Amino acid sequence: MREMTIFLADNQDITRAGIQFLAEQTIHGVEFIRTEDKTELVEQLRIHHDVVVVLDYTMFDMNDVEDLQILYDRFANVQWILFSVDLSQDFVRRVIAMGGRISILLKESSAHEVRECIQYATHGRRYICQRMTEILLSPQEALVEDDVKLTPTETEILKDIAMGMTTREIAEKRFSSFHTVNTHRKNIFRKLGVNNVHEATKYALRAGLIDSAEYYI
Repeated sequence: MREMTIFLADNQDITRAGIQFLAEQTIHGVEFIRTEDKTELVEQLRIHHDVVVVLDYTMFDMNDVEDLQILYDRFANVQWILFSVDLSQDFVRRVIAMGGRISILLKESSAHEVRECIQYATHGRRYICQRMTEILLSPQEALVEDDVKLTPTETEILKDIAMGMTTREIAEKRFSSFHTVNTHRKNIFRKLGVNNVHEATKYALRAGLIDSAEYYI
């Protein structure tokens, strides 16, 4: 098998270590490159071609599916594995529509599925984990906004997200760690049933958490 480079685009050490361990069991002679944010990822993709990127979309401050689409189109030889805790049905449908170079894994996926997904990606094939396949085949459910219960902290962080602040900026403002704010962010997105800043902002506007005049300034 030809040599392969895998980018580990995830801010959690345990996740990166786990992916690396399972990948080494699956393929030989693989090189691993760790990237900490979207800027570093783009810089490395300019240097390395024909690679597999394991990306936790929710941890890289991407604002919408369009951000991912830009990367997908710009780096035409890259195989992408989206590897996240939770991805909404609508988001995954839009991602899949981009083309066949994006695979989907949830962090609850088994070790067998992770190894199989890596193997598929290194051979240029798409892989979708069993749980996400079940979600895609199930009827879409409309979000009932009145049932969404955010904590006061989550509400404040949602306001900051909607006003365009990054996870790092919110952490500095609140004197919290990046990891703490990012955990709140993922919980907010899960509760709202969204996967990106654009969708979260639309919710904040509809719910009256931010003033539309202030948002559009």
